[in-house]
Amino acid sequence: MILTTHIISGAALGANVQNTYAVAGLSVILHFLLDLIPHGDYLNKKSRLREFWKVAVDLAIGISIVVAVISIRGETSNNVLIQNVGIGIFFSLLPDATTFFYIWMKMKFLKPVKDFHESLHRAENGSLERKFRFKNNLWDIILTLVFFLIFIFF
Repeated sequence: MILTTHIISGAALGANVQNTYAVAGLSVILHFLLDLIPHGDYLNKKSRLREFWKVAVDLAIGISIVVAVISIRGETSNNVLIQNVGIGIFFSLLPDATTFFYIWMKMKFLKPVKDFHESLHRAENGSLERKFRFKNNLWDIILTLVFFLIFIFF
């Protein structure tokens, strides 16, 4: 999944759940559930560190959308909402961060988490079904829109 989908889903969860600890735990679970849905990825096992500009763009888009929604909703002074949205975003990205830390930072103790995370994906890393293209990312687009609407209206 693109990171924007995880960011928006974590933000929507954080905006609608009051308990900070529940937001953290549910955001991780939601990440894993979303990864069960077939999707493409713009990075794969052959990616190099120089390709991580895609991650930066994806993060910037997701965070910008969240900041814009909070501003438009007039919630910039609601510290509890902002805290829970931030926690939802952080923990919704954590599974992907552990994969990054395992592969590129050589943090081998994260192997069980990385292996579990990869096992949830229906298609093998690097396969045609995991390539970043419209057909493979249709669910990404639909889910991002659904979570965006939940974030805006609820």
